[in-house]
Amino acid sequence: MAYDDQNIFARILRGELPAIKVYEDEQVLAFMDIMPQADGHTLVIPKSPAVTLLDLDPNTAAYTIQIVQKIAKAIENALDAKGIVLMQLSGAAAGQTVPHVHFHLIPSSIHELGKHAAQMGDQERIKALAEKIKAAL
Repeated sequence: MAYDDQNIFARILRGELPAIKVYEDEQVLAFMDIMPQADGHTLVIPKSPAVTLLDLDPNTAAYTIQIVQKIAKAIENALDAKGIVLMQLSGAAAGQTVPHVHFHLIPSSIHELGKHAAQMGDQERIKALAEKIKAAL
């Protein structure tokens, strides 16, 4: 599948759409999911244009997972999370809803998760959680 540079994450990366950012460097962006499955649900995306994990350059994939680990540790510390669900849905058949490779970090147990992309979260609460995570970085 060809990369669609009009997908929501590509538009966030270009600054055309807002995001509640937690972390950013030259290769990766981490931001809060605005339709969270649990408080603190954070997304980590590489800035490289890739639809699925299989489309991602191996070096970029390796660097991205290092940042995923860094953000997961910050979530755990900031929110006193007892567990973190890491999801990476590759392809529409697997449930991927945005055609840009991304990793979900969800502080929760699998039994407490809400449905993926089901309803908009309280934006002020999401911003407050983002500040806690950023402070833990």
